[in-house]
Amino acid sequence: MRHLHWFRSDLRLNDNPALASHAASDSLLCLYLMPKPKPWCNLTGIGPQRERFLRESLIALKNDLQQMGQDLLVLEGSAELVIPHLVERFAITEVSVSDHPGWEEKCAVDYLTDKLDIPVQVHRGNTLFGELDLPMTLDDLPLVFSPFRRKVEKLLVRGPRPALSHLPAPPSAQFDDIPLSNNKPHPGLPIPGGRAAGLRRVKQFIFDDEAITTYKATRNCLDGFDGSSTFSPWLANGNLSVREVAHAIFDFERENTANESTYWLFFELLWREFFYWRAQADGKSLFLLSGKTGKPRRSTFEPRNFARWCAGDTNHPIVNALMRQLVATGWMSNRGRQIVASCLINELDGDWRFGAAFFEKHLIDYDVGSNYGNWQYIAGVGSDPRGGRHFNLEKQTAEHDPEGTFVTKWGGVRPLQPDFITDAADWPIDSEKI
Repeated sequence: MRHLHWFRSDLRLNDNPALASHAASDSLLCLYLMPKPKPWCNLTGIGPQRERFLRESLIALKNDLQQMGQDLLVLEGSAELVIPHLVERFAITEVSVSDHPGWEEKCAVDYLTDKLDIPVQVHRGNTLFGELDLPMTLDDLPLVFSPFRRKVEKLLVRGPRPALSHLPAPPSAQFDDIPLSNNKPHPGLPIPGGRAAGLRRVKQFIFDDEAITTYKATRNCLDGFDGSSTFSPWLANGNLSVREVAHAIFDFERENTANESTYWLFFELLWREFFYWRAQADGKSLFLLSGKTGKPRRSTFEPRNFARWCAGDTNHPIVNALMRQLVATGWMSNRGRQIVASCLINELDGDWRFGAAFFEKHLIDYDVGSNYGNWQYIAGVGSDPRGGRHFNLEKQTAEHDPEGTFVTKWGGVRPLQPDFITDAADWPIDSEKI
């Protein structure tokens, strides 16, 4: 039996049921395919910090595999072309992959299932619950978070699988070194990739500093280590299992204390879970302007306004500071993401999908369900029962940066720019001249 495991967002050996399924095979080829550039709206490739974090995560995974006599083959190209070639070259008899909620990712697996004459096994993704654990089918999945939370928050979160003690040897292949990224972590938010770094952060935030005990009060801080757990990059890339994080919370509550803040960190994991399963249920509609609602939504695409939003060069200092933080570090707080999304959608009348694509390019914690689901939430075409959110930028600044420290740190005060609108014939017009 000659097997192949295709790593995607499960870059770890621990609690990886797909990888564990190959214990009895004669050989195992471990594969990772670099993300394909997406030319949509000229946002090709991935941003420097996302590329850096991903490469660090892959190097760490490769090292862990080598310690078990294994290795990692990292290639460019689409799964639809690369994997059939590898199956033929190495006489593979079975392919495994961890489940992923993305539409394109599912289409790739469906193609391989039809194309290959061997089994393609899809295992549990990085979720708290398996699909069969849910007290509803995906067709009956609640459209909004609160009823979903009430149905699942008391469910048993099974413990993570123990670390693997053995993996079959790889076939005879050329396993090249993974080049280091030319990009360095930003000193303002140095988040390194790889499992060891993720475990250190969990230990620090939950057990050493006990920052979990005040999390609900600090989670809206705009700078990362001031209040956020910042677990999301390691969860999104699969360096950490979400079940590991959940059980770290449970262990702390059992051994130390449980309060509203410790619950709130688990509450955030439930939000992540909700968006995972909603992405599964919504399919292609997760990427449509009107979302699953099918209702027309007015929006425009004025390229100058969008470019200024991307560059942090709008007339809104808090938005500018947040966008500059994103591009420089690859990270932005949850509160910050809501603020800048509301600005693009409501102040600039922009198409929310362009903002979501820009986030996809740059976020080191890019996660398809959480990213596109949250953008739909703000735009009012997704899971928000209020039909969208419009944030008062002055109020948000007063509440979350009253001294202007964050805006100053990230250079948010920029020269005023003219506002542009589009007339009925789609010709841009300078509103100051009307």
